[in-house]
Amino acid sequence: MTTTETITAAASGTWKLGDLEVNRLGFGAMRIPQNGAALHAAAASGDRDRALAVLRRAVELGVNHIDTAAFYFSPLRSANELINSALGGPYPEDLVIATKVGPARGASGEWTEHAGPRELRGQVEENLRQLGRDHLDLVNLRVSGIPGGTTAVAERFGALAELREAGLIRNLGVSNVTPEQLAEARSVAPVVCVQNPYGIGMRPDQDEFVRYCGEQGIAFVPFYSIATTGREGGASGTEDEALLAVARAHGASPAQIRLAWTLQRGPHVLAIPGTGNPDHLTANVAAAALRLTEAELTTLDTLHRRTEEA
Repeated sequence: MTTTETITAAASGTWKLGDLEVNRLGFGAMRIPQNGAALHAAAASGDRDRALAVLRRAVELGVNHIDTAAFYFSPLRSANELINSALGGPYPEDLVIATKVGPARGASGEWTEHAGPRELRGQVEENLRQLGRDHLDLVNLRVSGIPGGTTAVAERFGALAELREAGLIRNLGVSNVTPEQLAEARSVAPVVCVQNPYGIGMRPDQDEFVRYCGEQGIAFVPFYSIATTGREGGASGTEDEALLAVARAHGASPAQIRLAWTLQRGPHVLAIPGTGNPDHLTANVAAAALRLTEAELTTLDTLHRRTEEA
C-alpha cells in the first residue's frame, strides 16, 4: 500500500454529520486516558505527554472527527481534558468533537444509575466545561442501560433536543441502539448518526441496520471495529488465516484490513479507531487509503458472517 507518511485521513472520503463535514476516518478517545498504569509521577507525566502528542498528530494527519465522553477517564486523567489541552485554545475550525451522555461514573470510576432527562443537562454542561467549548458539535445519547418503558428513549432524547434548541448542542445521535429505539429518537428530533459495536465477525446481525442507516442518510459509526469481541481490552492478536492472507496481499496489518473493510461497508460508515500509540495511529490513518477488491470483500464477508452461522 501507499507509504504511510504520505497518507492522511482525507483518503477515506468525507461524510456530513448533520451540517458538519468530516473525514470518514476519525479517532476514538476512549483509550487515551488509560495509557499505562503509571505509579510514579515521572511515568504519569510521560504518559500524558504521549497522549497529547497522539491527539496533535491525529489532527496533523487530517483527522477532524474525534469521539469522546466525560465518562472516559482513569485515576490519572480524562479524555476530555486531554483533548482540550492538546487541541483547544483555539480548536481547529474544521474539528468536530462528538461526545456521549447517559451513563454516569462516580469519582472513583464506579458506574452509577443512567442519567434521567433532568440529569442530562448536567452531563452536557460537564462536557462543555471539560472541553472548553460554548457548544457541543454532536451529542450521542447512549441508550443501553436506560431504565423504564417504551417512552424512556424519547423522554431523554427530548431533553437533549431542548438543549439543541437552546444552542448548547449542534447535532444529535444515538449509541448502543436498536432500530426500534432509533425510530423512537427520530420521532423527537433529527438523528445524524448511530454508534453501535460492529466489525468483521462482530454483530453480523447489524448488517441490515447498517444498510438502513445509509438509506436514511444517517452515519453509522461502529466502535470496536478493530478490537471486535476484545472490546475495551483491544484486539486479541489471534486472526483467521483468511484475513491474514488479505493483509499479506496488501502489505498491511490485520487491523488495517479491518478498518478498510469497515469503511467499505458504505459511504455513510465512519471509523473511529482509538490508540495511545503514535505508530498505531499512523497505521490506522494509512488504512484510509486501502481499497479491498470485490473478491477480498467476499472472503471477509464470509468470515464476518461465520459467527452468525456458528
